[in-house]
Amino acid sequence: QVQLVESGGGLVQAGGSLRLSCVASGRSFSTYAMGWFRQAPGKEREFVAAISRSGGITYYADSVKGRFTISRDNAKNTVYLKMNSLKPEDTAVYYCAATQRATYYTGSYAAFGSWGQGTQVTVSS
Repeated sequence: QVQLVESGGGLVQAGGSLRLSCVASGRSFSTYAMGWFRQAPGKEREFVAAISRSGGITYYADSVKGRFTISRDNAKNTVYLKMNSLKPEDTAVYYCAATQRATYYTGSYAAFGSWGQGTQVTVSS
C-alpha cells in the first residue's frame, strides 16, 4: 500500500480559496488512481473528486463541480485539490485516498484502500 500525507487545510472566509496537497510515498504512484473525500461532524464520509492514473480523467461530486479541481503531478508523487468559491458547507476534514481498482470512478469509499490522516478545512460565513 501507498502512504499518504495531506496538507494545505486551514480557515478561510466564504468565497475564498484553498489548495490541498497529498504526497504519496513509494515509486508506484502512477499506478494509483487518486481521490479526495471529506467528512463533516456527524456526517458520513463523502466523495469529492477522483482522478485517473495519468490524470487525464476526472470525476466530481455535484456539490463541488465547477468550484473544485483535482490534479496530479506523477513526477512529484502528489495529488492536489484546488478549492474555489468555498462555502460554509464545505467545512470538513478532507482525506486523500488511493486505489489500484478500476472502480475508483464510482466514488465509492470501499473502492479505495489507502487513506491519509486528513486535513481540516473550515469555511467561515
